[in-house]
Amino acid sequence: MSSVEYGTPPPRVSDADRERALDALREGMVEGRVSQDTFERRIEQIMAARLPDELFAVLRDLPYRLPPPPPPVRTGWVVESVTRVITFRQRMRLAWESRGLPELVLPAPGPQPLAIGRGAGSGLRLNDRSVSRHHAQLFSTGTGWLLRDLGSANGTWVNGRRVADSVPVGPGDQVSFGSVAYRLAAV
Repeated sequence: MSSVEYGTPPPRVSDADRERALDALREGMVEGRVSQDTFERRIEQIMAARLPDELFAVLRDLPYRLPPPPPPVRTGWVVESVTRVITFRQRMRLAWESRGLPELVLPAPGPQPLAIGRGAGSGLRLNDRSVSRHHAQLFSTGTGWLLRDLGSANGTWVNGRRVADSVPVGPGDQVSFGSVAYRLAAV
């Protein structure tokens, strides 16, 4: 028996989109916005990208050079309503679980990022086997906070989604470093 999927499939990344992304990455390298290691890692991510969202995420911190991914296809109010009803229990469970998480108070903004990991030099030292020695960094920008995964084995997660590079975070967000989870809070 085979399964049937309804709706239109998401658009795939074309070779032209991939070339434009590689050009934007090269320009970022030339301008000094991307280090050699980051450049090599992002080339692999661009070549592995299947959907425009993935390609756009690789270049989100560089100056705008790619068109944003297309908006999701509207399926109609009936399908959206049914989806909300079906996922209600899961959303309630996630909300309930996040209330029970310990709070991680965002530090005062400073010039140095907050290192997170098992290593001795970490500002937030987490003694758990699922946390890498150099797991993640939390740093302030002029407008908020960014959480960057440093290639950890078990991943950094924000609100249930894995962080590929850097992602903005703020009070109320649920963050996980391996299997250690917190809810971010303001000072």
